[in-house]
Amino acid sequence: MDRLQHSAWRYVAEVLPPEELPMLAAHALVDGRDSPALRELAGLPRRGEEAEIRALYVQALKELGIPLPDEGTAGRCLLVSLAFGLERGELTPKGVAGRLSMTTADTREETRFLSVAAEYGEWTGPDELPVWERDLRTAARSLSASTDLGYVSEVDQGGERWPAMVRS
Repeated sequence: MDRLQHSAWRYVAEVLPPEELPMLAAHALVDGRDSPALRELAGLPRRGEEAEIRALYVQALKELGIPLPDEGTAGRCLLVSLAFGLERGELTPKGVAGRLSMTTADTREETRFLSVAAEYGEWTGPDELPVWERDLRTAARSLSASTDLGYVSEVDQGGERWPAMVRS
């Protein structure tokens, strides 16, 4: 999966800021992707008109035959990427808890991971933290082993590393 395909679920899950889309388009051109909208998007400034950037991004995906996933699938991809990130040591448990806003769950393992992650809050006491972290890591391992969304590789976008997800 290339960075442009990977970006689709991140865009829908609202973890890919519009200002990163022109540079993403430029990288996609370097990677060998090409379409009129992609070229136009690559030429826009990062701080350009957000509506224009978004419209060109969606048009470029359409021209390249890359579908935008529905919100549920994108939310599941985000949730699974958080589980893989935690399991691989790329995210901390608190980092996972802070990125749950657009996640969704379909399976028992996804629901368990989301439920445990959502238990963290400012009211979590220091004596509860080790148990919560252990339970979260256990749920992450279970989800990573059972998911129908597969881990491919990491994609560096905007200084953040995100696990790239595809359906198995």
